[in-house]
Amino acid sequence: MFYYVEGLVSHVEQGLAVIDCGGVGYACHTSQNTLSNIQMGEKARLYTCLHVREDIFELYGFADQEELNCYKMLTSVSGVGPKAALAILSVAPPSQLALAIITEDEKLLTQAQGIGKKIAQRIVLELRDKMSKGQLETAASAGNNIVMPEKGSINHIQEAVAALMVLGYSQAEAFKAMEGLNSEGMDAESIIRYCLKKLAMQ
Repeated sequence: MFYYVEGLVSHVEQGLAVIDCGGVGYACHTSQNTLSNIQMGEKARLYTCLHVREDIFELYGFADQEELNCYKMLTSVSGVGPKAALAILSVAPPSQLALAIITEDEKLLTQAQGIGKKIAQRIVLELRDKMSKGQLETAASAGNNIVMPEKGSINHIQEAVAALMVLGYSQAEAFKAMEGLNSEGMDAESIIRYCLKKLAMQ
């Protein structure tokens, strides 16, 4: 129904931001990650998802499309509702979440309020399974136009490509975002953040 809302940030509280769009205030439930990227009285754009349940209509908004995509992925997992998804995104923004799924890092997910070991395992299993075995194997190739770091660091490239694919980007888009990148001294998360910034500018 709403692709995004854009206007002045008129109110902020834990888990909620109100965006004033031409005199109408849209209350957007959101993550701590998004709240840290907006300021009271300043213009902001939040990419939104409308959650409808019985007689409840709630709008969820995020600072970028990657976080919105992560929210949708998380809520597609059995047993993960909007509040649980926000809790996870508050401790694991897109780059960290995608990497946690690829590396099967359940401990990161359990740092979120209300997320126990069993649900964390389910999230990792279901979202990782959405990537075919072929995709994961393909992500292990480094690409011809990437300036590779010292031997032993290649796994960071592999993890970054796979994580970008979890976030919905194609293998070709991931490799293109890495063109000319000298990843020496960069960990996988830094590479993912670099690529996300580059992809956002395209």
